[in-house]
Amino acid sequence: MKIDVSYRAGWRALALVAPVCAGCGTAPESVVLPSESPGIFLDVTEETGVDFVHFTGGTGDYRFPEIMGSGAALFDFDRDGDLDLYLVQGAAWDAAGTNPAGQPGDRLLRNDLVRGPSGDLAPRFVDVTARSRTGDRGYGMGVAVGDYDGDHDLDLYVTNYGPNALYRNNGDGTFTDVRDEAAVASSGWSTSASFLDYDADGDLDLFHANYVAFAEDTGRVCRRPAGDRDYCTPLAYRPQPDVLYRNEGDGTFRDVTSDAGLAETFGNGMGTVAADFNGDSRLDIYVANDGVANQLWINRGDGRFEDAALLSGVAFSGSGEPEAGMGVGVADFDGDQDLDLFLTHLFLETNTLYVNQGDGFFEDASNSSALGLASRAMTGFGTHFLDYDADGALDVLVVNGAVTKVDSQLDEDYPYMMPNHLFRATTPGRFEDVSQRAGAAFQLLESSRGAAVGDLDLDGDLDLVITNNRGRARILRNEVGSTSRWISAVVDGEVTPPTLIATIPGAATQTRIPHTDGSYCSARDPRVFFGLGRAAESVTLSARWPRSAVARWRDLPAGRHLTLPRDTSA
Repeated sequence: MKIDVSYRAGWRALALVAPVCAGCGTAPESVVLPSESPGIFLDVTEETGVDFVHFTGGTGDYRFPEIMGSGAALFDFDRDGDLDLYLVQGAAWDAAGTNPAGQPGDRLLRNDLVRGPSGDLAPRFVDVTARSRTGDRGYGMGVAVGDYDGDHDLDLYVTNYGPNALYRNNGDGTFTDVRDEAAVASSGWSTSASFLDYDADGDLDLFHANYVAFAEDTGRVCRRPAGDRDYCTPLAYRPQPDVLYRNEGDGTFRDVTSDAGLAETFGNGMGTVAADFNGDSRLDIYVANDGVANQLWINRGDGRFEDAALLSGVAFSGSGEPEAGMGVGVADFDGDQDLDLFLTHLFLETNTLYVNQGDGFFEDASNSSALGLASRAMTGFGTHFLDYDADGALDVLVVNGAVTKVDSQLDEDYPYMMPNHLFRATTPGRFEDVSQRAGAAFQLLESSRGAAVGDLDLDGDLDLVITNNRGRARILRNEVGSTSRWISAVVDGEVTPPTLIATIPGAATQTRIPHTDGSYCSARDPRVFFGLGRAAESVTLSARWPRSAVARWRDLPAGRHLTLPRDTSA
């Protein structure tokens, strides 16, 4: 028996996304908007050898997971100094919930940098999925990166609609699927994930958000106000509790969700990030929920968390409304030594900038920052704070894609499509939309989901990987950042890397937190980047650990990727 669920008012009555067709294994033709852009980012997908196309498995039945995937990870799996790429794939809807023969699963692409005629390095990706024994074939959503077993090799956690996968890096170019022996396979529908040492015992624990209790046998049919069929909203299903696993130190994990208090409230979890939001030197967890209140899980230090989102002002918008939280970015964008949040949301809502007031309380600055109005016509997913032009101020990337039918695109093959956004920081606390100058890829209409940032060609600026639902993954090379001075750094051998602070002669101090999580279902370059403008030739870096431990490295030359030793100070 089918249950007919009609859309309600507000965002539940959107006019955004198209029927799924039987031929959804191929990418729809991208629609190009006119542009005079000189190009901040250049699409180099073809030159890098990346030919990945996301597969939804759609057959026209409007199964909800089809419209939500999927993400990507940038990480150095072989420890050769450059960033490799893991891309998460969908699957066919068969009895086993796996991809059919001939349809690839997830892919691991090794970066083999090559030197061009001008001497510059360029990424070239080689598919090593089979050789590495990765390439999960579940219905993929997201991926997280971390060294959970402390052997200095980065491991992968892949989230799915269905059982998740943990790939342990063997250090020889291969991985071992240890999901069962590590007891982290989970079930249901998982989205974004974070590795974090929440209990400060020296090893990485694991948190993942869960979305809704979707199952094929629910038989739900949803319709738009015009009467035609469409994807349901998450409010048509029961939310699922998120999951926290504690690392037992012996290669296994224990589900401590209830013990930690995380089962007390939950929503339709999408984006997640772990960071110290209240300055008490303990890692907290923020979860962006779709259509209901968000959670800010404050770490009490006794193994338990307390949801402080409502009290802190980050549960709802500034007007007190729940929004459709998708992706999440975290950074000290205003340079006041505390962490701010940026959330992407649904069409007719605004993306939200939450500014930390220094005491764990946040203010909605979406309108005053000029980030809110530009987003009302878009549905945002992956997002990052990044200094793309290396001027020292953090800019904002948002990738967009519809989740319900776009009325103006009903004649298109796949009318889920929207352009992506790039915002440049101008005066303190304000941004300008520079999407029209961002390059030809920002003039495409696609259905973007994941976004990962990292320096793919080791030239000192941040490049982009953008994934598209039922579309191509795109590699965008930064064309402007390396024209300014820069420095990047990571502290060697740290489970929880310290906050890094750059003191630059004649310029404002910059604070950056190393992290790989955030965005939407994706993982980023773990190094932190400091833009030094055009004048500074050297910089002093300070590392700040919990409980006030500090290390300092003076007069470091610009233009270097640095791995800093833990025990060096001056």
